[in-house]
Amino acid sequence: MRMPLLNVQNVVKSYGGVTANHDISLQIHPGEIVSIIGPNGAGKTTLFNLISGVERPDSGRVEFEGRNITMLATPEIARLGLVRTFQQTKIFRDLTVHEAVMIGHHLYCRTTLWDAFMANPRARRERKRSMQEAFEVIEFLGLQPRVHMITQNLPYGEQKLLGIAIALAAKPKLLLLDEPAAGMNSNEALRLMESIHKIKETGITVGLVEHNMRLVMSISEKIFVLNYGDLIAEGVPEEVRTDPKVIEVYLGRPKHA
Repeated sequence: MRMPLLNVQNVVKSYGGVTANHDISLQIHPGEIVSIIGPNGAGKTTLFNLISGVERPDSGRVEFEGRNITMLATPEIARLGLVRTFQQTKIFRDLTVHEAVMIGHHLYCRTTLWDAFMANPRARRERKRSMQEAFEVIEFLGLQPRVHMITQNLPYGEQKLLGIAIALAAKPKLLLLDEPAAGMNSNEALRLMESIHKIKETGITVGLVEHNMRLVMSISEKIFVLNYGDLIAEGVPEEVRTDPKVIEVYLGRPKHA
């Protein structure tokens, strides 16, 4: 039996009297593209926040490569190889694309503030390596024509790709994408889908929270469905598409023969 890359066990998170996640357990295995779907308010982004250390669960446990990460902060989790994007696209507004992607790479730099202040050889080597690796990520996602553009001037779809590039620069083993297709037109969504396939081909496991059902059903190998904080279904796309509970959530009625 394969060991899961991510193992979420009986996670609970409440805000006041509202339970955002109720006893959620799921696993993501190496090499998969997995989607978490559900209507607004289902608890999808809360679950991403708990997995990535943005918030901590009231109870339950999150393991990454067999290690308990439940109480770790986001930067520590990222250094282990679990990295997420955010819905917000206006990141590092006044930096160039190249500079912004270098920020992600700095999660792996060993340079201390003293090294950087003194501009010693170690700091210079790190900066040179960071610049090169950032450019490779930019090229990988097809953003090289924008490498010197200020990020706030990017077209919307490319701002979303930039968020993915920043996360990729941190060298994830598991990349969590929070609504990457939100606001995209069909051409931008197609480019995103192609990029996600390319990312998987490099050996990176991908998890998505996403509302674009065409993208989800086209790209996912496994889907988890949340509704009002509960995990109501899981399986391959065809199983989820025909699950009566999922149909009722999305269409408001069960499917009849």
